[in-house]
Amino acid sequence: MRYKIVVEYNGKDFFGWQRQAGLPSVQEALENAVEKATGKTVVMTASGRTDAGVHALGQVVSFDLETSIPTEKIPYAVNVFLPSGVRILACEEADSAFNARFDAKRKTYLYKMYVSPHLSPLRANSAVWLTKMPDVELMKKAAKYIVGTHDFTAFAATGSTVKDFVRTVYDLTVKREGNDILLEITGNGFLYNMVRIVVGTLLDVGYGKYPPEFVSEIIQKRDRTLAGKTMPPEGLYLKSVVYGGD
Repeated sequence: MRYKIVVEYNGKDFFGWQRQAGLPSVQEALENAVEKATGKTVVMTASGRTDAGVHALGQVVSFDLETSIPTEKIPYAVNVFLPSGVRILACEEADSAFNARFDAKRKTYLYKMYVSPHLSPLRANSAVWLTKMPDVELMKKAAKYIVGTHDFTAFAATGSTVKDFVRTVYDLTVKREGNDILLEITGNGFLYNMVRIVVGTLLDVGYGKYPPEFVSEIIQKRDRTLAGKTMPPEGLYLKSVVYGGD
């Protein structure tokens, strides 16, 4: 039987989703917990490989398992064997051909920042600290240039080995809530570090380094050195994944 699960995790204690020899990963934690709960070895596929320190509110994972445990009880049976930073939120039976990675149609990421004179010890691993409030209205204007289908070479990590840098961003919102700044971006897929570089670029606009319309020029020139810095991982959350039947 193939299963589809939705997983939430705090990335601070993991070196990303994917198994790595000698390093804690979310994949290893989940696969080991399933084995302890069922006695069966499984290999899981996630919608995407989140990096070290990156969190997930709704990571989607698929795997095959033969078990007598009722589907709706699988989260309870497995969660007791998981570290506190990982939990299965939901489980359902999926089509035998379902693949969490290749069947994903849209992904939404959330990036959290807060402005304060001092670093908050309670938020050190869940949001990124800024000492100065950027101009959020300028950031909103710049965000409009990101939306659409573009070659995002300038927003990919240097040395990326992918051959196709074209992606479609369906929506990008910037919102201020008190001293918090929240960015939410939805697309058909993202290049390595793309979301974190987009955030860094919008912050540059917000701090007056260049005007909002310069973002269009960054995209057209496809030059990584023109875009903003890669923001830290702790502010990034994989919020949700949409599939064809959702």
